Amino acid sequence: MSEVAFIEPLTDEVGAACATQLFEQSFGQTPQGVWAAPGRVNLIGEHTDYNAGLCLPIALPHRTYVALRPRVDTVVRVVSDLDPEHIGSADLDGLRAGSVDGWAAYVVGVAWALRQAGFEQVRGFDAAFSSCVPLGSGLSSSAAMTCSTALALDDVFALGFGGSDEGRLTLIQAAITSENDMAGASTGGLDQSASMRCTLGHALRLDFTPGLSAMESAQAESFDLGAHNLELLVLDTRAPHQLNDGQYANRRSTCEAAAHALGYRNLREVADEVNASEHPDRALQAVLDKLPDEVSVKRVRHVITEIARVDDFIQAFAQGDITRAGQLFNASHDSLRDDYEVTVPELDIAVDVARSHGAYGARMTGGGFGGSIIALVDAGHAREVAQAIADAFAEHGFNAPQALPAFAAQCASKVA
Repeated sequence: MSEVAFIEPLTDEVGAACATQLFEQSFGQTPQGVWAAPGRVNLIGEHTDYNAGLCLPIALPHRTYVALRPRVDTVVRVVSDLDPEHIGSADLDGLRAGSVDGWAAYVVGVAWALRQAGFEQVRGFDAAFSSCVPLGSGLSSSAAMTCSTALALDDVFALGFGGSDEGRLTLIQAAITSENDMAGASTGGLDQSASMRCTLGHALRLDFTPGLSAMESAQAESFDLGAHNLELLVLDTRAPHQLNDGQYANRRSTCEAAAHALGYRNLREVADEVNASEHPDRALQAVLDKLPDEVSVKRVRHVITEIARVDDFIQAFAQGDITRAGQLFNASHDSLRDDYEVTVPELDIAVDVARSHGAYGARMTGGGFGGSIIALVDAGHAREVAQAIADAFAEHGFNAPQALPAFAAQCASKVA
């Protein structure tokens, strides 16, 4: 069996140099600066963000770098090191939602969203991207791209939002709008919030209840793996990962319809009542009994139980109860597999192998339908577990997976 590949993150110096070199080769000028934003791993709290729920992401050390220079017109030109010979372009003047094709839609869409929000000083720009966030892995390479772009545009057009946590909410919204409306990929905001707001050594407890202030909606929670002699294995199954094929939107609409059928604005309101009751299991069953069909029952059961698992995990990890933290990982994956039905065979097999090779717990992370898993393992065992998964994949004829060293890293920043 071949040895499993580990994708190491670029240093900021190397990432900035790569983006700058590509910019100069493509556009014949020097960029005004280089900005970077990370991919993310969501520890727990999956498909809860658009249900006004709770999530617990960390930023990865793997980042997307953008070298960017503003223009005096409204033309946007973009290039990526994945296809350095092709420069995509669009004109912001008269641009409509969904009118940009391909990956450039994510970048152009950020500027379009900012202009739609009233920031008419945003003009065209040239941008070159270099990234070590694996594409299609469920680790939010798209948010790394939109957030690095948003931070760069904020800087070069002097919008004044990037310097504060509260101000970054405006940039996050532009990144979300870009993905939802220009690129046509539904997203609830978890990925962009993590990329723009996470801090080194901490997970970010995100509360998506409508109307919360910046301080109320996010709280840093210590996530020190070394203190507990642990590693977090992130493994990209390399199963195709797509969120713009209707599956994500279908689940979102089912949850919204179920909440309305129950007489609530969102499923978070239902979850809070259920989880605060004297007998949560009975309260949950009473809710499920009111739903009209089995699909709604399964989707709602996942969301309500998953919201509860977020704070349970935070408490367990803080108390050093790693066995309990792992059990919550396992329960999350099982719910995503059986009730939300967003796993694929590669995800399930990777999780099963990780569990059988000593992981405290393992689960898929991200939107599902492909992508990555995470596993909580003793320090020094991540490569062993990853190799066991790779061997199992070879036996099943799957693509060879790739692994990433992971820790709670820093959010988007200017790097050069």
